Amino acid sequence: MKLLVVDDHPSLRAGLKLLLSQAEAGTVVLEAAGGPEGLRLAQEHPDLDAAFVDLVMPGMHGMMALQEFVREHPRLPVVVLSSSEDPHDVRRAMALGAFGYLPKSASPETILSALRLVLSGNIYVPPLLLQSMPVSGAAGTANAGLRTSYDFHLTERQLVVLKLLCVGLSNKEICCRLGLSEKTVKAHVSGIFKAMNVVNRTQAALAARQAGLVSVESDRPE
Repeated sequence: MKLLVVDDHPSLRAGLKLLLSQAEAGTVVLEAAGGPEGLRLAQEHPDLDAAFVDLVMPGMHGMMALQEFVREHPRLPVVVLSSSEDPHDVRRAMALGAFGYLPKSASPETILSALRLVLSGNIYVPPLLLQSMPVSGAAGTANAGLRTSYDFHLTERQLVVLKLLCVGLSNKEICCRLGLSEKTVKAHVSGIFKAMNVVNRTQAALAARQAGLVSVESDRPE
């Protein structure tokens, strides 16, 4: 695995490099002190698996760097690093194409969990964004399905899959937990997206919390 860390603080880069190198044996972590250098390294290393990009850097603001990474390397998962815990910054970064947003206060376990999530093709949504969303509607109960004030209609099985999706489990992890085939889980996820009128896991998680389908305090299952 090959990763890239773009941040102008040497101590943070060194600490993150040490942490990420423990993700799996043989992991290579490249470092860049700014956006232009990071973009150059990404160009020189097309086999990068993911990049971590700071939002505040001299020379090229992180949002601009993020836009350039997404434009020049659309298949490269980019995770934003930032000292900002403003939900507005999170939403803007995600709207620009970030696969995740990590406050610099995030724990090592959270960083590695986010890495695993984006490497599996999913999106990491920080709790600070989920907790900022107003909760409305009610979860309600029904034997054959579920309906909220958002007019979502989900089967009981879809609701179970949605809850696991919201705490960051990948399709493969959901398969193992529920004893289902990956094809079946993918069908449930597609059905959830259609019922909720969303296009990705991030939107589904946000909509679920807004509707009160899942708790904002939910933790990743052990």
